[in-house]
Amino acid sequence: MSSTVVPPMTCTAPVEPRRLRTVAGRFTTGVVAVTALRGSDGAPAGLAVNSFTSVSLDPPLVLFCVARTSTSWPDVRSADRFCVNILGEGQRDLSARFANSGTDKFGDTSWTTSPGGAPVLDGSIGWIECSVEEEIPAGDHDVVIARVHDLDTHHEDSPLLFFRGLYGRYAQL
Repeated sequence: MSSTVVPPMTCTAPVEPRRLRTVAGRFTTGVVAVTALRGSDGAPAGLAVNSFTSVSLDPPLVLFCVARTSTSWPDVRSADRFCVNILGEGQRDLSARFANSGTDKFGDTSWTTSPGGAPVLDGSIGWIECSVEEEIPAGDHDVVIARVHDLDTHHEDSPLLFFRGLYGRYAQL
């Protein structure tokens, strides 16, 4: 049996950001809110993220990506521990609030604290308490690799999903 070597395709034009967003948006993601108590004054801070995944079981690591322009990430990053809140289907409004900068994200939001003191949002279907292990520059974002210190399920609900720029629902097949 012989194999044929196919030369790699070459791009003739750079990929336009809008086109990448459109095509990548066809991949369904869950939505999380990353929360912490700001290191400088203990005020709650947070941001919405849809680029979250588990990386390793041993050691326990997760990752998410944060835009370099984020004004919320420096506040979350200033805490020793932060919490990744896995958002449920009923938390669409909360996700939208955490996705916007300059808003009072915790205004009417009820929360408790994780064992390490990070905000666990009421209604989240799970939470993962973490600390930053490494930050890797990647284009206009930073990849944050985080060490997991504690975690639990929290509330029974279907996950909040994001697809083609819109929120969606989970339907079991």
